Order: sequence, then C-alpha cells, then structure tokens
Amino acid sequence: QVRLVESGGGSVQPGGSLRLSCSGSEYTNAVMMGWFRQRPGKMREGVAAIVTGDSDTYYSDSAKGRFTITQDSAANTVYLQMNSLKPEDTAMYYCASARRKSGMFALQAGMYGSWGQGTQVTVSS
Repeated sequence: QVRLVESGGGSVQPGGSLRLSCSGSEYTNAVMMGWFRQRPGKMREGVAAIVTGDSDTYYSDSAKGRFTITQDSAANTVYLQMNSLKPEDTAMYYCASARRKSGMFALQAGMYGSWGQGTQVTVSS
C-alpha cells in the first residue's frame, strides 16, 4: 500500500517556480506533514511543515520568503510552492507525515514516520 506519493518535480531555470504535491492515505492519520530535501552529498533537511489541524506552518531559513506549504484536506494533499528557485535548491524532495505535533521539531526528520519515494527537482541554466 502506497501511503504517500510526491509529484511535480522537474527541471527549471534559476528564478523559476515549481509546485510539488504529496497525496496519500497517510495524510488522514497525520498531525503534521513535512517537506524535506536531500541534496547530493548532504544530509536530509527539513524545508517546510504544516499542522494539518490548524495549518500552522514552519519553514527553514532557506525556504522562508520563497517556498509556501499549503494543504487541501478534502484531497488529502499537501503542496509545496517553490518560487525564485536557485541551483542550490537542486535535490530530491520528499514528503512525510507525523502523528504528533511539535513546533520545535517540525523540521526534524525523526518526527516523521511515513515517507514518500521522492521527486527530483533540478535547477540549472
């Protein structure tokens, strides 16, 4: 059973935009949903998170002002709108779900128990 599936990745030029989507049955059990990324040779890092109940959001410093996380609970879907993309945003992007809430640890991978397979984002001229 596939619990979370990401889509929307692709190749874009610097300054461009992409919208990632994450859908799946695990959303219905989630208290928080997060977007993470793993750049080549780097550790997985939290990008953005949203509390499903009240839509509180959390962003990494690199994402603030450029990325927006939203949700459509009727569609069991979380989105990550990424604008003003930079080459350093190139990474595999993953969504994940957590069954508890923590503002302090919202962007920590250890909070999240279910993960999608990832979608590749490449920013290059």
